[in-house]
Amino acid sequence: MPADSHLDTGTLIRKRDTLFETARNERGFLLLVGVASIAAAASTPFPEVARWIGFLLAAYSTVANDSIQTVGTFIASNEHRRWWVLWAFIGGVFLVVVTAGWLTHGGDVSYGRLSAKGFTETPQAFTFLQVAAPVVLLILTRLRMPVSTSVLILSCFATEASGVGDVLIKSVSGYGVAFVTAVVAFGATARVTQRYMTGKPSRWWVPAQWIATATLWSSWIMQDMANLAVYLPRTLNVTEFLAFVAVVAGGLGVLFFLRGDKIQRIVSEKSSVVDIRPATTIDFVYAVILFVFVKASPIPMSTTWVFIGLLAGRELVMILLGASDRPFRQGLRIAGRDLLYTSIGLVVSILLAIVANPVFHDAILGK
Repeated sequence: MPADSHLDTGTLIRKRDTLFETARNERGFLLLVGVASIAAAASTPFPEVARWIGFLLAAYSTVANDSIQTVGTFIASNEHRRWWVLWAFIGGVFLVVVTAGWLTHGGDVSYGRLSAKGFTETPQAFTFLQVAAPVVLLILTRLRMPVSTSVLILSCFATEASGVGDVLIKSVSGYGVAFVTAVVAFGATARVTQRYMTGKPSRWWVPAQWIATATLWSSWIMQDMANLAVYLPRTLNVTEFLAFVAVVAGGLGVLFFLRGDKIQRIVSEKSSVVDIRPATTIDFVYAVILFVFVKASPIPMSTTWVFIGLLAGRELVMILLGASDRPFRQGLRIAGRDLLYTSIGLVVSILLAIVANPVFHDAILGK
């Protein structure tokens, strides 16, 4: 009896410590949200300050939520490596790609995405919610929701409502294209990979994955830097460009230090992504899809929808072909949950845009 009592007491102590640790983490997050909201409110009357506060918040929240799509499998399959090694590699690719874009597009780091209809004008004044929109993204990220940052942030600044419509159409179509591509690509190779991707991976898989990740990360940068640059002048001078690079690189450092944080679970719970071989194939297929969309048109799009569609298609076809031990109902539930969360984020984004953006408000609800 005393032994059982001791065991129960130990279990209760561990549970208590876990609850206290969770509470401390949430207090820190709530403090971050509070400070960010106050900074957004205080800077709103001063456009030159507000644009950089908004950019800073957007850089942190976008890196936390969006870039995990491209480096999530990279983190999952490289858990044994030091975080700063991964950061140095991804940060180096970022520096090369964004510098190339800045030089070849006349100071524009968005690779021409902000030249699309409704996004060409540099904001000259800001509302509180425009500056604070990334705070909403931070909250949704904390809830592990894969939110479309393109829709959430860009719609707050669109000078034409039709520009947001173009973004939505391209984004939702991206889900369908990615889903079908995943079913075809992974369905055709499931049996082969199940047979031959066993045992310890060959050494050549390491450079193959890093090359695939660099390619995917480059495509993502070309597509999603518009979500950060929308706050800034459409042409950045040298000082502004260096500030841009420093902020994003710092956010990447935090991301790798935290190993992806809560949003990483969306990737880690999928079948076999910790194995470097399927992780590499996922990155390669995703890179091809994104590259096609990058070249198809300059209209910004949500890479989140592409990412969720890709993982859903892969997960379901692997289950159907017996390449995964997970029940089909469970796989369907995971895919449906991810789609639901993304859809909730879309609704929140539209509602936020209606309140934050007078142009969008008048176009949707009338003056």
